[in-house]
Amino acid sequence: MTDMNAQQLDVIGIGFGPSNLALAVALHERGSRLRTRFLEARPAFAWHPDMMLAGTDMQVSFLKDLVSLRNPRSGFSFLSYLHAKGRLTRFINRKTFFPSREEFNDYLGWIAGQFSNCCYDSRVTAIEPVQAGERVTHLAVHSESRDGRQARHLTRNLVLAPGGKPHWPDAFAPLQDRGRVIHSCDYLSQVVPKLKPGQRIAVIGAGQSAAEVFADLAARPEQLQIDMILRGRAIKPSDDTPFVNEIFDPAQTDRFHGLPSEVRAQTLHSLAATNYAVTDADLIEHIYDTLYAQDVRGDDRLDLLAETQVQGAQQVGAQISLRLSGPSGSRAQGYDLVVLGTGYQRALEQSVLANLSTWQTAQEPDRDYRLPMNDAFEPAIFVQGFSEATHGLSDTLLSVLALRSDEIAQQLETLHGSTSAIAAE
Repeated sequence: MTDMNAQQLDVIGIGFGPSNLALAVALHERGSRLRTRFLEARPAFAWHPDMMLAGTDMQVSFLKDLVSLRNPRSGFSFLSYLHAKGRLTRFINRKTFFPSREEFNDYLGWIAGQFSNCCYDSRVTAIEPVQAGERVTHLAVHSESRDGRQARHLTRNLVLAPGGKPHWPDAFAPLQDRGRVIHSCDYLSQVVPKLKPGQRIAVIGAGQSAAEVFADLAARPEQLQIDMILRGRAIKPSDDTPFVNEIFDPAQTDRFHGLPSEVRAQTLHSLAATNYAVTDADLIEHIYDTLYAQDVRGDDRLDLLAETQVQGAQQVGAQISLRLSGPSGSRAQGYDLVVLGTGYQRALEQSVLANLSTWQTAQEPDRDYRLPMNDAFEPAIFVQGFSEATHGLSDTLLSVLALRSDEIAQQLETLHGSTSAIAAE
């Protein structure tokens, strides 16, 4: 094991996606001298690389980048990126607030490339308390590379932002490593290379990812037979109208956090259609048009199975057999591949914080995104993207990154009294 204790760090960030990337920018723009390191499991920067489908656009305005809501003059804004790439006037000519997903990923990679304090190919395997007597003074963070090299990092504070874990419904859990049931997060790398003419494929779900996968498969030259299986009556549109969109404003975080817990839960339920199991209206129209054109041709290779539940799944030979229950009764149907557009789960208890649970005094983070720990625990642990129940629907989205990261950066600076400038490397 490589021991990286020679330099005891002030901050370790787990994950180097948009949340911790925004934190790196916020610390830099504050002129921080904090000794900071980020640990990222991927071998290089990437943001949802397997869902970079042709023609897919962002669902939020480019103004909700990593900095603009905090500092619109920042050199790390999306507009600064466009200027640096020589595309600013051409982007303006497009008359849109919504860049392609590919371009926004390139913007994030452009920022990531300006920082050298990230250790890629470093999957965090454990976090352990380092004690001096009865007090915890530091945290030992263990990481491992893909080829088995291990390292140990010592830090005074931790910012946890590893992102969500792909959700596998119970019916599919036993088939997770069989190679024929694949989550949409691995679509381009694990589904597309396996496609063969005439295959029968099931897409499970009715949200944006499921719809994008269905539309992409429908257009591929292999002429695949595709069933989109959804529990509801229809694919529902996301509500992105202006008044509803205000719930994602950073200023709403304080208001939401101040509500009683039962009111928070009711609010999240009532506004679920803005973010969960919903699809952009233009994509819904595209899918409807595709199915209509199929009817005109008298074809039947594409189908949308509404009000249908997957009661069970098992591998039978080279196929996955799904036990389906729908309006016409129950039946078994075989598929060559199954793609799960079933979203992600975010739960702290499933993370690498297990060794610290005895020091934790509550599961929910405080308003400042810091986990409550007992008085003998000195390190501060902040979380990004795990506070929807207490901070609102925007917590897992890009909408609050610029201000949330600055809040955390300010607290880290206050903890260590660091004020001098240090450049991004």
